[in-house]
Amino acid sequence: MALRCFGVLITKELSGGIARRLISTTASRSNFLKESPNAFLNKSILNRYTRLKYDPKMIQATYVWIDGTGENVRLKDRVLKKIPERPEDCPDWQYDGSSTYQAQGGNSDIAIVPRALYKDPFKIGEHDVIVLCDTYKPDGSPCETNHRASMQAAYDKTKEHEPWFGLEQEYTFLDVDGRPFGWPANGFPGPQGPYYCATGAEKAVGRDIVEAHTLACLYAGVEFAGTNAEVMPAQWEYQVGPSLGMKAADDLWVSRYILWRIAEEFGVVVTFDPKPMEGNWNGAGGHTNFSTKPMREEGGIKAIEQAIEKLSKQHPKHIKAYDPRGGKDNERRLLGRLETSSIDKFTWGVADRSCSVRIPRGVAKAQKGYLEDRRPSSNMDPYSVCNAILTTCLVD
Repeated sequence: MALRCFGVLITKELSGGIARRLISTTASRSNFLKESPNAFLNKSILNRYTRLKYDPKMIQATYVWIDGTGENVRLKDRVLKKIPERPEDCPDWQYDGSSTYQAQGGNSDIAIVPRALYKDPFKIGEHDVIVLCDTYKPDGSPCETNHRASMQAAYDKTKEHEPWFGLEQEYTFLDVDGRPFGWPANGFPGPQGPYYCATGAEKAVGRDIVEAHTLACLYAGVEFAGTNAEVMPAQWEYQVGPSLGMKAADDLWVSRYILWRIAEEFGVVVTFDPKPMEGNWNGAGGHTNFSTKPMREEGGIKAIEQAIEKLSKQHPKHIKAYDPRGGKDNERRLLGRLETSSIDKFTWGVADRSCSVRIPRGVAKAQKGYLEDRRPSSNMDPYSVCNAILTTCLVD
């Protein structure tokens, strides 16, 4: 679903009856989250400690980084004795890379370098922060999953084009047993159709988590654009941006971390897997909206079409960059149906969600704006995706 905030640039009912509803019986509801320890913890006990007073000069800083999977984050906290105003005010740190799939035990210190600061919605201190970091090997070179360094280099070469990115993040709620949250224990919900942008207990599950996530992201300083229920039940989407340069990619990783943390408190699992359920169920994408200053000016459609032409000639490169397994995850999702293009062929069109790259109808009408690359998977690394787009469209 096209990122709605880019609009500033341009002026069935349920099937099968009660027996097949998303939440079908009292018996099946009683099984929800029964194996999730966090769902049974008394969260109010923490309040007695959050009311404790301590020296406000002591700042809790949560360092967050991408681990060796390229799709998960790790974190650890430290106490600072000065309020950080810039990432550079936070000291570099290190961690055991042999426990994060990034090093062997004999030489396992991996360095983390602060790159962006956010207000922390989980800590009680007014100045407590989330510190987004990237990772480096003992020899000083970026870790294999540190694609931020490459994107930064590409952005530094293309700043005069003022590249904007807007990112759409689809995801799915699961129970700890791996089944989509709210699905009947012994069966399936009704077919897709009633769930997209829906309301009602039989159509939408997990909205408390979704709305808590929105508020926490806005507090943190993420340029959060919106959210909606998606086509498959238990599937949702949110959007960040449009933002200049590195901001949207940084925001996406921090917003993922915030979502994981909030869902953890509810005892619910969040997956960014691009095809969590096989069969006639929509997958999950990470649609990426891209715009440059020439695209946003009058007659910018010509610059948009030129960028699409360049993208069409680098399809294999982009497929490899658009999921953390070099295209293997997207093989399950880009099937040429269920609102996806074929992984083997580049296509583009106006208002066509079955294409690789879409020009929204409003952009075509205004003859300026942006393009939407629909190929990235939901578990993509936004640094890798944005770097590929920058190098293809503006550097190469």
